[in-house]
Amino acid sequence: MYDSEHYRSFYSCISDLLKQPDVLAMKDIAQHADVNCLQHCLYVAYLSFRMCRFFHLDYHAAARGALLHDLFLYDWHIPGGHEGRHLFSHPVAALKNASRITKLNKKEENIILSHMWPATPNRPPHSWEAFLVGCADKLCAVSEVLHFYHAAHMEKKLNANAEPSL
Repeated sequence: MYDSEHYRSFYSCISDLLKQPDVLAMKDIAQHADVNCLQHCLYVAYLSFRMCRFFHLDYHAAARGALLHDLFLYDWHIPGGHEGRHLFSHPVAALKNASRITKLNKKEENIILSHMWPATPNRPPHSWEAFLVGCADKLCAVSEVLHFYHAAHMEKKLNANAEPSL
């Protein structure tokens, strides 16, 4: 699952985004347990990329939407540090921030907005890619909370073929 050909293809989908200061700022935001927001988003993006590639879906949109799905840029662990309840409001904040740094297509927009479905029933996925990113997000979150992320050396695997800035 972690061969260099897949990594090269994965990073070619997202390399322009990894140069954006807002994306890099996710390193400073805690996400789940001891995993930061950028680590989480890379993990979700890579898993989504692999699933979509396996099913012959739009893996490019899946990787990009997944990388940006939590680009909310605030510490959600601090009460009152953001508007609304994080569970429901962060996809909208992420879409707003993502739209500022890159042109998104409709599929990427829906990936970002719908990734919390079914907790957000008014924002369902409109594509298989969006559905799979939502599944990958939940799977990655559980593995991070249960500390499987570090046990599987995911950071090392994801950064092995990344650009030097990571």
